[in-house]
Amino acid sequence: MHIIRRTLGTAVLALALGGLFAGCSSTKLDEAPVESRTVPADGATAGAAGAGGSGAGTAQSNVATVDLSKSGAGAADGLLSQRVVFFEFDSFVVKDEYRPMLEAHAKALSANRSKRMMLEGHTDERGGREYNLALGQKRSEAVLRTLVLLGVQDGQLEAVSFGEERLAQPGNDEAAHAKNRRVELKDK
Repeated sequence: MHIIRRTLGTAVLALALGGLFAGCSSTKLDEAPVESRTVPADGATAGAAGAGGSGAGTAQSNVATVDLSKSGAGAADGLLSQRVVFFEFDSFVVKDEYRPMLEAHAKALSANRSKRMMLEGHTDERGGREYNLALGQKRSEAVLRTLVLLGVQDGQLEAVSFGEERLAQPGNDEAAHAKNRRVELKDK
């Protein structure tokens, strides 16, 4: 019985591999269709008929221009001067809009391994004290994880929470609440 199972298993495996390799050998590269395109001197794309166009050469480039004046040291200094990450209500998700700022801080911290930073998590005054302390901690740890993923050594960062204890803007309206839901990046 054991020999029959082994033989049957070997036969099934051989059939499966044979089918796999047979499927791979059915296309010859010499017969594969190849589309040729030439670029005329005026920069328009020719041969658009093969792509479903009329061949008139009216294609536009979708390549965005890059402003190199914004990517120099001045831009990095501007990003390093930003030190607050704001959060949505009841959330500790770091928004994509803060990525350039956090990348600039990560680059500066990675370049100077002796530099340390405190990440202070804050909340608005809605919710209980313990809940807000926990939410502030989750926010500061989310920023810490983002910086570590960007190359900062874990030992350079410390995440703390102040909950609702240190409001940036007192008030009971949404504008004040939005200013208080934050993590502040402070040098140690």
